[in-house]
Amino acid sequence: MKNQIYFLGPKTSYTDFAKEQFIKTFNLDGYVEKPMRTITAVISEINNWENKKNLAVLPIENSIEGTVKETIDNLSRINDSNIKILGETVVSIEHCLVTYAKDFSQIKKIISHPQALSQCYDYIYSKFQDNIILEPETSTANAVRSLTENDPTIAAIGNKFSANFYNKPMLDTDINDEKFNKTRFILIGYPEKNKTTNNDKTSITFSTENKSGTLCDILTILKENDINMTYISSRPSRKSLGEYTFYIDFDGNVLDDKVSKTMFKLLQHVKTFKHLGSYPKFND
Repeated sequence: MKNQIYFLGPKTSYTDFAKEQFIKTFNLDGYVEKPMRTITAVISEINNWENKKNLAVLPIENSIEGTVKETIDNLSRINDSNIKILGETVVSIEHCLVTYAKDFSQIKKIISHPQALSQCYDYIYSKFQDNIILEPETSTANAVRSLTENDPTIAAIGNKFSANFYNKPMLDTDINDEKFNKTRFILIGYPEKNKTTNNDKTSITFSTENKSGTLCDILTILKENDINMTYISSRPSRKSLGEYTFYIDFDGNVLDDKVSKTMFKLLQHVKTFKHLGSYPKFND
């Protein structure tokens, strides 16, 4: 059975770039690449894995838009608790306007991943005001790939590598509203062995009772145990109105005595809890 690496495709998507960085960092040559149309489809494949060498790459956080909601929502739904986050990497996001239109006046609709549309909203408004249809696609690369020469009224927001790979013309480049635009990606799979690098982070997800002070209790435990929280986000639990699931990153490894003791204390104050992984932090 060949080892496979799943990612949000197709080729030249930003997740594809992240996948290539992971292949280089973790020496993953020889893996069969399996591009998927959606993040949910990637998670579905993870839940059907039989080969414990398989891996998956997903976007989890953007410097402009924040949490990638589809990833956060699905991480806690991975059936096998032995599957963990193994690493992270960061990719710079540089958007272009790709279209067969010869000028902006021809364009009536722009398609792309919802986050890419949001990241270029000011640019879009400056060029088209309200006279444009915005349509979501599963990825920026899929948006670019779908363009056809016989319909110059449609444009896609994607990267120049997609435009060149699929031989699609670019009308404008560097169209991000914010020029510092980066996305963090995670590598998911079965850890080969437990280890620490002394430069790790730990990711957890949990839910609490819907009552006053519950989240404050969690944050107080982190503070009292000198745990540096680097990221927090919340998502509706989908089980009860007003109930949320939280996702937290903090410095340290579950193998560290301080971290393991802190996590034990956290367990006394949560309704559900899942350790998503302890892994090396990305360094530029």
